[in-house]
Amino acid sequence: MKTITTPGAPAAAGHYSQAIVHDGLVFVSGQLPIDTATGTPCNATIEEQTELVLRNLSAILEAAGSGIDRVLRTTVYVSDIALWSRVNATYSAFFGKHRPARSVVPTRELHFGCLVEIDAIAAVSR
Repeated sequence: MKTITTPGAPAAAGHYSQAIVHDGLVFVSGQLPIDTATGTPCNATIEEQTELVLRNLSAILEAAGSGIDRVLRTTVYVSDIALWSRVNATYSAFFGKHRPARSVVPTRELHFGCLVEIDAIAAVSR
């Protein structure tokens, strides 16, 4: 097992790792729209928050020897299901032709008042 830490994504703020690599897979913890330059939550549109989450996720995957094109599965937590079509549009543009398996979980609220959080499982590049 290998712990992944990169300054390219928000530091773990609790008792968890940004990601763990084990047996050819990368398990990325849920990422909120936290600006790595300031360490503060992004207070922006749902599209901007989703883009930031995906960029942070991508930075962790790269640090783990993987990439967005190697994502097998994501879980998307959205604070209001009425925002889903906008999250999905940004998510689809980010992933392009790659279509990982995905679950969408509507929640009432997320930490820091964020609107979206995404975790992922990806294959390590070989």
